[in-house]
Amino acid sequence: MHTSHTWFLDSGCSKHMTGQKEILSNYKDKYCGTVRFGNDQFSPIMGYGDVQHGNVTVKRVSYVEGLGHNLFSIGQFCDKDLEANFKARSYYVRNEEGEELLVGTRESDLYTINLSDVQTDKQVCLLSKASMQQSWLWHRRLSHLNFRYINNLVSGKLVKGLPELRYEREHLCVACEKGKMKRAPHKPKPEPSTNAPLELLHMDLCGPMRTQSLGGKKYILVIVDDYSRYTWVKFLRSKDETPDVLITFLKTTQVNLQKPVKILRTDNDTEFKNNKVEEYLESVGISHQYSAARTPQQNGVVERRNRTLVEAARTMLSHSNLPLFLWAEAVSTACYTQNRSMIHRRFKKTPYGLINNRTPTIKYFHIFGCKCFVLNDRENLNKFSAKADEGIFIGYSSTATIVSI
Repeated sequence: MHTSHTWFLDSGCSKHMTGQKEILSNYKDKYCGTVRFGNDQFSPIMGYGDVQHGNVTVKRVSYVEGLGHNLFSIGQFCDKDLEANFKARSYYVRNEEGEELLVGTRESDLYTINLSDVQTDKQVCLLSKASMQQSWLWHRRLSHLNFRYINNLVSGKLVKGLPELRYEREHLCVACEKGKMKRAPHKPKPEPSTNAPLELLHMDLCGPMRTQSLGGKKYILVIVDDYSRYTWVKFLRSKDETPDVLITFLKTTQVNLQKPVKILRTDNDTEFKNNKVEEYLESVGISHQYSAARTPQQNGVVERRNRTLVEAARTMLSHSNLPLFLWAEAVSTACYTQNRSMIHRRFKKTPYGLINNRTPTIKYFHIFGCKCFVLNDRENLNKFSAKADEGIFIGYSSTATIVSI
């Protein structure tokens, strides 16, 4: 019995055949007729499967009991529009592009294929190529499905009715370009851009919101420190307030953290790109970087944080069944808790721990929207007045000091 690596070419057989059932993958046990040998004896075809060696895959190889050789059918190659060329001591099988798929030698009266000698750095496909009309017909029938997925359907026999051909894209599909176009991804930098807090601040203005907040605000100014990913949120009634709020924030933060801000990174909107902001930044020596127009990926740090905050706030409002005008309180609470709970991938610490250089305490955290009671310490209480007022918890103070007990 020859090994599974050695195959012979036979011009008389109409199927690829083997007598080694153990080399067949995806085997299907199905009677498919009989094979007549040269001595006028017959042997049944008991099933079929695939032969795979490295990247070489031969589809639908018949299993014939008692067959002493592994046989490739020349006729089956030709039926797939492959070119089989035989010489005195060698042969080759090529596809329509002239690429050699199989190459072998002649031993006595047999042409031999050794799959171990076939190049395994590329996929050898014995399927004939679909015509351009067939390829684009099935591409459109399958709702403009990617050609790679179409070929996977064929190779995996996952559907019925799709011709067993190799489908290739020969030109651009204009409809796909219009309907599936997306922004090119911006890969993260392998090395960090900053080495200390406040070296680079990312800023973005989110809004306007359809519902005004409890304090009449419609916009969220989101500020993210590049080094620690610590986040600040400021709520505005209109875009015109941005310069004043931004300048006040820069002054306060630099004093509180005793560190200078070196670079701001924003988009090109007028709330950031105006004379008042530029004059202040120039006077204190802060550089201002702008992302390219219609390229929010360049300001992706704060864009992603916007989404995280809004999604968390939306979820909290939904869970608590509170009215939408409390969205600002929900965003503020989400920002507060995420600064103390999210983990920085590089440092394995929370943003609060990185920027304040101490471990945060979270044991006083409560569920947003839960029922709470506040001590009633008014002076005009009588003996039987309630000592606590009932309320709903909607956030944490940005100025009160938390004392750990």
